Amino acid sequence: MTDNATVLLDESGIKRALTRISHEILERNKGVQDLVLIGIRSGGAFLAEEIGRSIEVIEGGAVPVGSVDITLYRDDIKSQVPHLPVGKTDITFSLEGKKVVLVDDVLYTGRTIRAAMDALMDHGRPRSIQLAVLIDRGHRELPIRADFVGRNVPTSTKENVALIFNSNNQPIEVVLEK
Repeated sequence: MTDNATVLLDESGIKRALTRISHEILERNKGVQDLVLIGIRSGGAFLAEEIGRSIEVIEGGAVPVGSVDITLYRDDIKSQVPHLPVGKTDITFSLEGKKVVLVDDVLYTGRTIRAAMDALMDHGRPRSIQLAVLIDRGHRELPIRADFVGRNVPTSTKENVALIFNSNNQPIEVVLEK
């Protein structure tokens, strides 16, 4: 963390937010029937795993968890020099007719979510797509909103919100960098 950073959520705050989001997901979807979690690489993928573990503890049953890389679906891919490396999409189950909860760490302009939805549609036709984010910082450029939010944090466009992970890919804090 830099000197110009403010801690928005510490490790216990992140765990509380993810537990609350897990309960909200289960309530909205009336359990785990036909429910799958897909995390956006990379931060969202780790959070999806955490939410999956939380849901299993709460509900007593596992929910399939996968991840999607959106690199090739970004609307700014042609302007990236050099090109961004393409990561791995890991969806080992069908999305047909499923209630997909797309998970990301920070919701900002909405462009990442649009790209993720395009990528998901290439893997099947879900019954619905819901969005869970740890932080919603505003400044939308597309008409996208989260269904489940850990914390709303008004920011300026000059600030950055970062989710920090430890060496075991466990989220340990969310910081606002000025």
